Amino acid sequence: MRFTMTRDQLLSPLQLVSGAVEKRQTLPILSNVLMVVDDSKLSLTATDLEIELKAQVALEGEFEPGEITVPARKLLDIIKSLGDGENVKLEMGENRLRVSTPGSRFNLSTMPANEFPNLEETASLASLTVSQHTLKELIEKTQFAMAQQDVRYYLNGMLFEFDEDTLTSVATDGHRLALSRESVKLELDERVNAIIPRKGVSELGRLLDHTDEALTLSLGTNHIKITNSDYAFTSKLVDGRFPEYDKVLPRNGDKIVIADREVLKESLSRASILCNEKFRGVRLMLSDGQVRLHANNPEQEEAEVEFSVDYQGSDLEIGFNVSYMIDVMNTIKTDQVKLTFIDANSSTLIEEVDGGESMYVVMPMRL
Repeated sequence: MRFTMTRDQLLSPLQLVSGAVEKRQTLPILSNVLMVVDDSKLSLTATDLEIELKAQVALEGEFEPGEITVPARKLLDIIKSLGDGENVKLEMGENRLRVSTPGSRFNLSTMPANEFPNLEETASLASLTVSQHTLKELIEKTQFAMAQQDVRYYLNGMLFEFDEDTLTSVATDGHRLALSRESVKLELDERVNAIIPRKGVSELGRLLDHTDEALTLSLGTNHIKITNSDYAFTSKLVDGRFPEYDKVLPRNGDKIVIADREVLKESLSRASILCNEKFRGVRLMLSDGQVRLHANNPEQEEAEVEFSVDYQGSDLEIGFNVSYMIDVMNTIKTDQVKLTFIDANSSTLIEEVDGGESMYVVMPMRL
């Protein structure tokens, strides 16, 4: 294997696939990147056995086909250290990959390409096209509510629901729930569900941008594959049954509050300074046209914050985890938010005032 390209041509695809490299190194080869030269192009592939990322770049000039795996982090650091536009020559030697420029030479250890694992892909059940912007919006609006290392493994990811005219993302950790919908034309025969694991969601969020470039999604029984002109992303799916989120959404709430999002966020942040650091509990007291927040901690310190809201109704006192509320305020982008309460023991529904297709549910706390 031998080829030459500029530092910038190699750096971009190498950075792109590096997110899939296994950091814990359970298998030595998972810390490597697979390099394949064939048909006038270089393919780079990295995997941690849960997700796989593949990028391609066209080769110019002379090259020799071949394939090998090399340490991904070391190769990336070497390429980063080179000057902009500098030519880089890579060629195989005695179990070593030689990386050379006019002023530098590096010899990297290698492992055989035939030892590099591939994610097994089952037959595709559905194939559809969606824009990068749509998918990125859905991830950004819901990913904060995913669970982390929950024993209910199906919560450690995000549910994607594909319908004929709607794409829905849902995340929950059992204490809060985030849901967002985007109208799309998918032309599916039936509704299809997929739970993408947490790392897959995070990596997708890194890859996507807010352009209208089309992505092709292929759904199998145990994997999802997303491809565009720059990369192919494959993730295993979580094998489990996601909770019926429709049953969690609060119904018939009669206490409706319209608040300035920035004022509410700042007030929550102030009250949180003196709340219990472990439980993060804050008490919200709602009265005609006003909200009062109260927090205290084991050191007998207290915080009280008041602000005006648009509300006419009966008084209510309810406790909640202040961090969950702040996460929602950081996610919503509208100037005003709508909060719907039922009583002190029921979940709160939070929405964008302009009737956007996102909904957030926060369970109450006993304080």
